[in-house]
Amino acid sequence: MSIRTLKTLIAVADQGSFSAAAKEVFVTHAAVSQQIRALEDEWKVPLFDRTRRTPELTPAGRALVSKAREVVAAYDNIVPSVLGNQGIEGVLSLGAVPTTLTGLVPLAVSKLKRDYPALHVVVVPGLTTALIQQVERGQLDLAIVSKPQFIPRNLVWYDLAEEVLELLASVEAGGKDPVYLLENSPFIRFSRQAVVGGLIETWLQENKIVVRESMELESLEAISSMVYYNLGVSIAPRTCVAASNALPLKHLPLGPGKGLSRMLGCISRADSVRIRAIDEMNVRLAAAIREGQRSLPQRSTRIPPRKGRKRSVK
Repeated sequence: MSIRTLKTLIAVADQGSFSAAAKEVFVTHAAVSQQIRALEDEWKVPLFDRTRRTPELTPAGRALVSKAREVVAAYDNIVPSVLGNQGIEGVLSLGAVPTTLTGLVPLAVSKLKRDYPALHVVVVPGLTTALIQQVERGQLDLAIVSKPQFIPRNLVWYDLAEEVLELLASVEAGGKDPVYLLENSPFIRFSRQAVVGGLIETWLQENKIVVRESMELESLEAISSMVYYNLGVSIAPRTCVAASNALPLKHLPLGPGKGLSRMLGCISRADSVRIRAIDEMNVRLAAAIREGQRSLPQRSTRIPPRKGRKRSVK
């Protein structure tokens, strides 16, 4: 038995097949099968039920994978535990939902890099459900996501900020009644595959608001651009750290008794070997939010002149 073999076993458990695990640990399918057979022979325990089309872990196999994670985590943490702060180096993989990529993430990562220059942060954009799955499989160290309805047992959740959802409209849009604007303007929808998109759809149905859907997008930046050019209205979170290139739009509350918000947070594996780097990232995220909220610019309704058109400032 070796640490490498244990990592192969964990990869099979996380990836769901020998073929996928082979790609994860950069060996052939035959090498993965050979390593698993060697473990079964050494431990005298069947790890996988091979009567199924896709081999599944046996109860003993699941228990041994859990123990293998502990052994691998302890091995990987030998040097960092001795070196202290100097041990925070290497690569930290950070998943992030699109709404955080132009404000919160760059500010927090810059703070972390300033304190730990030997740490390289890889940012992976995605939607909440996909990012959580990647964290579960060990493909990401942590992810900034919208809080899901259920958090898997093996994951740890850290609250970052509650973001109120609001109506976005062009300054050219008449009126300030969010319900009127929603019912009488084309609706630019947040992707329903995102947690935020699901919250918005539920809120619309609960308040019996019928919209005329014109497009469905994942990026807050793209949605804001469409709204800016008066192509419709949208509902989106007021980000806890404003983007440096935020467009001038109407930001209208959804109204008394019609409030809606999402909890933004950080999620990671409870048994992660990068726990110290993850903790430091969480500290920088919280600091970035505090700084961002102190320096939030006043929402402006001024629109710079667009090419070829003269505009008067209202």
